[in-house]
Amino acid sequence: MVDADVVCEVQAGVRECVEAMAQLHATVSHELARSRQLELDLFEARRSLQQARADLVGSRSDARRSRHLALHDELTSLPNRSFFAEWLEHTLQQALPRQEHFAVLCLDLDSFKPINDTHGHEVGDELLRIVASRLARSVRAEDMVSRVGGDEFACVLTRLPGREQVSHLACKLFDAVSAPVKIGRHDLAVRPSIGIAMCPDDGASAEALLRHADVAMYHAKRHRSGYAFFEPGRQGVQGAQVART
Repeated sequence: MVDADVVCEVQAGVRECVEAMAQLHATVSHELARSRQLELDLFEARRSLQQARADLVGSRSDARRSRHLALHDELTSLPNRSFFAEWLEHTLQQALPRQEHFAVLCLDLDSFKPINDTHGHEVGDELLRIVASRLARSVRAEDMVSRVGGDEFACVLTRLPGREQVSHLACKLFDAVSAPVKIGRHDLAVRPSIGIAMCPDDGASAEALLRHADVAMYHAKRHRSGYAFFEPGRQGVQGAQVART
């Protein structure tokens, strides 16, 4: 016959085990729930961090895009007048203390207006894009080509010790722009007039260099000389005949 005391002790032990198991289960369930919450919190933190990074990259990209649009011509994608002014000022700040020479060129298309009036703005715009592309391909990587408005372009040609090297590049630009163009059914040709001012001989400020290059450009246009250097001694210019007939 089983001793009653033994039975009571066994039952008490079983109850303690059941209570302990219940407490352990509750503890484990709590820890699992806490672990799941931690995982959810970690996931949310990672997602927020990724979103913040994406927003930051997007903001930087938007800022770069906005700056690009502000400094480039919409039609040709060349640097615009504002960007050209910044570049010219920067070039002056770098070149003057070192006594380095560089050239500023102003370029105008002689027969653009009749083409634009005769064939329409779409053809005129396409012609400007082609001229812009030809100019960009004709200069060196360290040089700047800009569309400053209408059919007017400007260049900064750096690290050129004398007029001979500038003349060579001016002829290259003239030939590139003057090459025949076919737009749709139209066979077209334009020729540029190029005015050149040398720094520091023709000016040590952006305003002076641009003004003198512009004077030289109008001389080249009047005399159909292709390009011309500014000559301050006689308030005129000295041209070089590269006109094609």
